[in-house]
Amino acid sequence: MAQPHKILKFGGTSLSSVDGLVNIREIIRSYRAAGESVAIVASALEDCTNLLLEMCRIAATGGVWQQKLTQFHTIHQQSIERIPSEAARNEAREYTEARLLELHDLLQGIALVHEVSPKTGDAVLAFGELLSAFLLTEQLRSEFSDALFLDARQIIRTDRTFSAAKVDKAETRQLIQAYFARHEGLHVVTGFIGATAQGETSTFGRGGSDYTAALLASALAVPELEIWTVVDGLMTADPQKVPKAFTIPKLLYQEAMELSHFGADVLFPPAIQPAMDAGTVIRIRNTLKPHFTGTSIGHEAGSAQQPVTGIASISDVALLRLEGSGMVGVAGVAKRLFDALSREAISVILISQASSEHSICFAIERHSAAAAKRVVDEEFRLEIEAHRIAPLTIDGSYSIIALVGANMRNVPGVSGRAFQALGKNGVNVAAIAQGSSELNISIVLDGADELKALGALHDAFFLSERKTVHLFLVGTGNVGKTLLSQIAAEQSRFAEQHLELRLSGLANSRRHIICPDGIPLAQWETALAKGEESDVQEFVARMKSCNLPNTVFVDCTASELVADQYPDILRASISIATPNKKANSATQASYRRLKETAKRANVKYFYETTVGAGLPVIGTLGDLLSSGDRVLRIDAVLSGTLSYLFNTFDGTTPFSSVVRAAKEQGYTEPDPRDDLSGTDVARKLLVLGREVGMALELEDVAVASLIPPCAADAGSVEAFLEALAGADAEFAERFHSARAEGKVLRHIGTLGENGAQVGLEAVGPEHPFYSLSGTDNVISFVTKRYYQRPLVVKGPGAGTDVTAAGVLADIIRIASYLG
Repeated sequence: MAQPHKILKFGGTSLSSVDGLVNIREIIRSYRAAGESVAIVASALEDCTNLLLEMCRIAATGGVWQQKLTQFHTIHQQSIERIPSEAARNEAREYTEARLLELHDLLQGIALVHEVSPKTGDAVLAFGELLSAFLLTEQLRSEFSDALFLDARQIIRTDRTFSAAKVDKAETRQLIQAYFARHEGLHVVTGFIGATAQGETSTFGRGGSDYTAALLASALAVPELEIWTVVDGLMTADPQKVPKAFTIPKLLYQEAMELSHFGADVLFPPAIQPAMDAGTVIRIRNTLKPHFTGTSIGHEAGSAQQPVTGIASISDVALLRLEGSGMVGVAGVAKRLFDALSREAISVILISQASSEHSICFAIERHSAAAAKRVVDEEFRLEIEAHRIAPLTIDGSYSIIALVGANMRNVPGVSGRAFQALGKNGVNVAAIAQGSSELNISIVLDGADELKALGALHDAFFLSERKTVHLFLVGTGNVGKTLLSQIAAEQSRFAEQHLELRLSGLANSRRHIICPDGIPLAQWETALAKGEESDVQEFVARMKSCNLPNTVFVDCTASELVADQYPDILRASISIATPNKKANSATQASYRRLKETAKRANVKYFYETTVGAGLPVIGTLGDLLSSGDRVLRIDAVLSGTLSYLFNTFDGTTPFSSVVRAAKEQGYTEPDPRDDLSGTDVARKLLVLGREVGMALELEDVAVASLIPPCAADAGSVEAFLEALAGADAEFAERFHSARAEGKVLRHIGTLGENGAQVGLEAVGPEHPFYSLSGTDNVISFVTKRYYQRPLVVKGPGAGTDVTAAGVLADIIRIASYLG
């Protein structure tokens, strides 16, 4: 018996390119050099099955199908021109022209009757594989003289279920074995097609060439079946949906079945069973990378360390629900339901039923939903009329994501890990199903969340040691620009910690740009300059529409308009990191809504740098409160600018000159009145007060402004600085008065039983604020536990470096939470 050692199936894309054909020759040559004989199964050339389907549709509807036939002819003519031998080319042309005449006549008949029966449709579709296999045979014959064309209709027997034919496995096995016993050579077999007992052409459905190859492998008991395509094997997820997906080296037949059923279209699901029955290993390999080993499918499992082998998804799914008290305890309801669906040839993808028996939830392809409702409502018409069962309900457009892995049964917490990853990304689960084998956990969710969910789950199970966080940053002023520089400088260190901070969106007051794949940090200014005209609401809307997993919105502005977007951002399950005080110092009701929204959405809203720049003030306060301590009083120097002014002012240089010099050195706002008014300190104090639970509005903070009456009505900044000189004597007097008592001047905000106050105070050496220097901020917490000696946080309270570093620390904390 001339039995091959391997069955090689080649897909249409592999057969349609010059590189693919070169590699096919090399693959066959290498096996023959090793003493291994092979048989080949060929799919139709790339796009040809689609063209044949389109010709049928056009012909049946009275359209002009001849143009498509010409296109079909051209594809095969180009393939013929690649055949090295002139004699083989002539034979290929003759065969092709004869088949095209037959195809023309079939299409003409369809056009006359305006109908395509399943039987006629199969006859038309067969021409793709017939021509492809014959042309490949002629291609190979120039090097392999024993290459033989084999029409699979000679060896595969099916029933008359056209377009989805069922194989008579016993007779097919006998036919295959008998043929190969009588014929030696390099057989090139047509995939996808078979024949009925009456000699009619039948097909197995899209992807059926894999099934042909598996039938041959099973009947001939070959040890290995190779499916050659143009991908590197079965992947951990669809790489078009999850770019970070990678090849699965080895998996079980059962795992491959589950992944194929749920959308992993590299392998035709029915092809697995014949191979499994025969113990034939299936290997998925890449024709364009013939030395890559690809994926092996067999009885041996892959990594025992990984609970999930792969993730697959099905889109455009409808979720249907039958419910009612008339179902409880009544035998046969499920049978009637699924019998009704079966009569309409509606395939059920997933079933979920509560133990109460009050409802049955199931998923089907969305295009079948209306037909399902019609037949089910008719089946239960009497119960519906009696109000014991409600009419079948149809819920929107969903997707199903399947986590597949034989090792899940041995690893506790897989479901919890999956739902945690989804929950942290704001993905709601509509239904779940899991069999007792624990091979598959199927999750139904909103179709709009499919890509985000796939990314989050893939990160959780396959890249749990590496987290990609998508940053959308608004504000490229001093803090924003410095933050980007710090992220760029730390990228290698983040990589060592398995963290990628990817800049996926950037905006300032002039332009904005969205790039989910990442904006190069070294070229962000150039990229932003080419962006669209800035609109913060449009930027937020586009960020939300990207629906990326692990998204963080970073606001490095002082804009109230940007802060107004926070509720909408949080509701979209996007975390926020910001030094912008405007949101938390707005109304008390607005502050509470923000905190509640973040909690409900299960996301983080971090604003450490709104008080004390990079100092750990908010975090320290939160730790005190969460540990059960009670804050009695807070005293704080919260303005780096004012701290600098009064650390520098020595009573000899006029105060107005100190302010002018500080402005020139960049220590103040462009308009120093923004600092001297005390409003900025009041906002920070307001944030602290709210954090400890005080119900405060900004107007409740008593502020003693440092802008003297003589300068209150000054117009320009220069006019103000000149007018401020009129108060130099007053400031000198306050300095000398404090000095006479051994004290120094400090601008202090206070929270306590008397409310909130901001103003200039004189403090002595016993006070923790006495020895401040430079732009230092200092915050003193008097609490139930820290009563005799307050807890003091001290350090630089101004500067773009420390503020940007504080924002970066908040981003990393969010990344840690998401991970």
